[in-house]
Amino acid sequence: MNDRPIVLFLCIHNSGRSAAARVLLDHYAGRRVEVLSAGSDPGGQINPAVAQILTEGALDASKEFPKPLSDEVGRAADVIVTMGCGDACPVYPGKHYLDWRLTDPAGLPVEAVRPIVDDIDRRVQTLLAQLVPATTI
Repeated sequence: MNDRPIVLFLCIHNSGRSAAARVLLDHYAGRRVEVLSAGSDPGGQINPAVAQILTEGALDASKEFPKPLSDEVGRAADVIVTMGCGDACPVYPGKHYLDWRLTDPAGLPVEAVRPIVDDIDRRVQTLLAQLVPATTI
């Protein structure tokens, strides 16, 4: 891994789970981690419920949009976190993989999506602690 690890959050549509994870890790990590997200079959827009929840948490999701997975992005990542891809997402040899089994928020109301985003938030914070341990002075 580089001095600044690269994390790729990957799901099918890149409009809910992986987008939320990207925004959250980017927020917590600052410049200590490079954070990417993509989808094997990107949707048309970010899930409105996910965007609303992130905005309520004072996080800016306005610049997020579903992005296709490119071979270049997959190969650049040190850690790839899959979220419901199954066989739809390719495997890149030599990468550290995590598979986060999370409910797909597509079509769910905000109150049903909130616990999903909260779960992603907890997992992101744990991942950050593993990637960039706190330093003592």
